[in-house]
Amino acid sequence: MNALFLGMACLLAVAAGYWILGRGTPRPAGTWAMGSLLASFALAFASYAPLFENAVEAVVPDVARLLSNSASLAAATSVVAVSFQLNLESAEARRRIRLRLLLLAASVFGMTVLFAYEQVTHRSPQVYALYLLAFITYLGFAIIDFLQQALRQSKSTRRTSVRLGLRLAAAGCLFALVYAAYKVMVLVSLGLGFHLIPDHQHCSTLTSSPCVFSVTSPALAVLLICVGLTLPAVVYPVSQARRRRWEVRSFEALGPLWQDLSAAMPEIVLPAEDVNANASTDADFLLQRRVIEISDGILALRPYRSRKVLETAQRTTDAVTEDPAATIEAAVVKAALAAMKAGLLAEEVALPPTEAPSRKDLREETQWLLQVASAYSHRTARVASGEQPEPVGA
Repeated sequence: MNALFLGMACLLAVAAGYWILGRGTPRPAGTWAMGSLLASFALAFASYAPLFENAVEAVVPDVARLLSNSASLAAATSVVAVSFQLNLESAEARRRIRLRLLLLAASVFGMTVLFAYEQVTHRSPQVYALYLLAFITYLGFAIIDFLQQALRQSKSTRRTSVRLGLRLAAAGCLFALVYAAYKVMVLVSLGLGFHLIPDHQHCSTLTSSPCVFSVTSPALAVLLICVGLTLPAVVYPVSQARRRRWEVRSFEALGPLWQDLSAAMPEIVLPAEDVNANASTDADFLLQRRVIEISDGILALRPYRSRKVLETAQRTTDAVTEDPAATIEAAVVKAALAAMKAGLLAEEVALPPTEAPSRKDLREETQWLLQVASAYSHRTARVASGEQPEPVGA
């Protein structure tokens, strides 16, 4: 248990340091709230470790409970603050966060006073019940507050990582509610004087009762909420790296088709003036230029697109051919390019394929042109060109 909880505490502490110090400037909204959330959860995990608990309680008996509960309330407040900063206007978010901070300060102060008085009265059940009441009231309020916002935001967000992260955080809230329900049972037991639940029992395993409710449930809640809220930040650089790799590969894959079109029609190449150095080496920018230039080149070939070549390609392209529509379009483009070089207009113009996406969606257009470029380079040699001149190109 020491290795598990202290290891998680160290990991969360490092994450908190990175989030606060390693985010650069200007820091995005929610940076400090997320940093305090991770730091609070780090303290909460450390307080669950028997080694930490024994060390601090050697100085002040039962103080690990106060530290753990205070860290849990601070973490719950930070969770709510993050959700406010992400979902609300800045002014409204600051107003709500200030109110939550005041409630947090009042709750922690009241718990500290009651804890001190409990020690003086030799762990009076009535005083402990009041302590639990202060703790569970604010914790339950914060959990339900965040759960509602997480579920609402998960339904409206478009990013998969954000949606999955919010749902994981919502699942963590459910474990936190299990912990809150356990504390309510302890409170009722103390209030009625039954003492049915030994709340002060030290836990040696995570599955024994009541440790599964008092330690395992909050630990799972902390873990799921931390993973859920940090998942988008972890996934984003990975997704960006994958996107850049796709852009570079797509740019290179479109090269043969672009070279033939730009060689025949230099006017389709966009001017390079007024392009800064960063943009000129950015994969996204270069890919967009190439897609636009190829689309313009194919559009300029329209008078040379022969319907006869289109029909021949449709007959000779196998039904099992991968991307048959792209293969047919590649054959028509190759023949049209050869016809333009020979100065032969099409007797009957073939219309563009219906499978071609709108230019409003750059990614879909890129995917379509990648299919056409692949067929243009590898699969159009066997397509008959009818009466058109010998096809050219890669």
